[in-house]
Amino acid sequence: MTDLTQMEAELSARVAAAADLAALEAIRVEALGKTGSISELLKTLGKLTPEERREQGPKINGLRDAVQAAIAARKDALETAALDAKLAAERVDLSLPPPPERRGRVHPTMQVLDEMIAVFADMGFSLAEGPDIEDDFHNFTALNFPPKHPAREMHDTFWLPEDERGERKVLRTHTSPVQIRTMQRLNEKLPSWIANGQEPPIRVIVPGRTYRSDSDATHTPMFHQLEGLVIDRDIHMGHLKWTLDQFIARYFETPMVESRFRPHHFPFTEPSAEMDVKCDRSGGDVKIGQGNDWMEIVGCGMVHPNVLRNCGLDPDQWQGFAFGFGVDRLGMLKYGMPDLRDMFAGDTRWLDHYGFSAFQAPNPATGLS
Repeated sequence: MTDLTQMEAELSARVAAAADLAALEAIRVEALGKTGSISELLKTLGKLTPEERREQGPKINGLRDAVQAAIAARKDALETAALDAKLAAERVDLSLPPPPERRGRVHPTMQVLDEMIAVFADMGFSLAEGPDIEDDFHNFTALNFPPKHPAREMHDTFWLPEDERGERKVLRTHTSPVQIRTMQRLNEKLPSWIANGQEPPIRVIVPGRTYRSDSDATHTPMFHQLEGLVIDRDIHMGHLKWTLDQFIARYFETPMVESRFRPHHFPFTEPSAEMDVKCDRSGGDVKIGQGNDWMEIVGCGMVHPNVLRNCGLDPDQWQGFAFGFGVDRLGMLKYGMPDLRDMFAGDTRWLDHYGFSAFQAPNPATGLS
C-alpha cells in the first residue's frame, strides 16, 4: 500500500512551490484528474475487504481533501498576487504632467481664402470688404436687378424686418455690393487733400460671407464668395479670360488650364458667361487641367453699363469685368471634401482630418497648399 503520509507531503510541497496557475493546474490534474494518483487510489477501495475499506477509506479520502484544500489555497494566493501585479502596472501616476492640449487647425475655408487672396495679390489686386447686412440699393438696384427679379423674393433672400423708416435690409446675397461701394468711393469728387478722392483704375477682390435660402450637399444658407472687379480704359473679355486662366492654373497648381466661355445671364454684366475648365472625373477625385470632361468653375462677364452709371462712371470712358467664385466649392474640388454642409457642422474630427497647420501660410512662390 502506498505511503499516504509521504504522498500528501510531496503533493503539498509541489502545490506550495507552484509558480503560476498553469503549473498548479498541472499538479491538480496529475493528482486529482480522471487518471490522477489519488483518483487511482480511490478506485482500489472497491477491491478491498470490508475491514480494509474501513481502515483505508478515511485515509485516502482525507488525502484527497487535504490536497484539494492546498490547491484551492494556493490558487487563491496566486490569483491575488496576479491582481496586485496588474493593479500596480496599471496604476495612474497623478504626478505625471497632463497630456498636451489638442492644437487648433485652420479651417479649409480660411485656408482656401488665404490661397485665393495670395494668388490675386500677386497679380496686383487689392482687398475690399463691406457689411453683411445691406440695403436694397447696394444689393440689388445698383447692380441692375429689375424690381420683380426672382432674387428679391422671400424664397431666395433673407430679408430683415422694416426699420423706423420703413426700409427692409437684407443679408447680402453676394459680395457684389462691395464692388458698388468701391466704385462709388473711388469715383467721389472729393477735395484733393482727401486720400480716397480718386478715379479708376480699380482692381479689387472681395471675399466674404453671403446668404441665400438654400441647403443641400452643395449649398448652404451661409457660404463664402470671392468676387473680383477690374475697371479701366479699353478693358475687354480677353483680359478677363487671361486673368481667370492664370488664377485657376495657379490655385490648382497645374501647369496648364484649358477653358471655355458659355453664354449666360447676370443682371450686372453684359456680355455674361460661365467659364468651364477641362477636368478628369475618371477616378475618385476631380483633377483640373487634364482629362476630357468640362466643369463650370466661375461666373463672370463685362460690367454692365447701367452698373457703371449707377456708380457715377461714364461707360463710354470706363469698362471693366467682374467674376465670382464660390470659395467653399473650390475647397471641395481641390481637397476632396464630398459634402459642403460638413464645412459648417463644427465637428472637430472633420477639422482634424481636413484642417491645415497655422504655420504654413500660402505663398505663390513656394506653394499654396
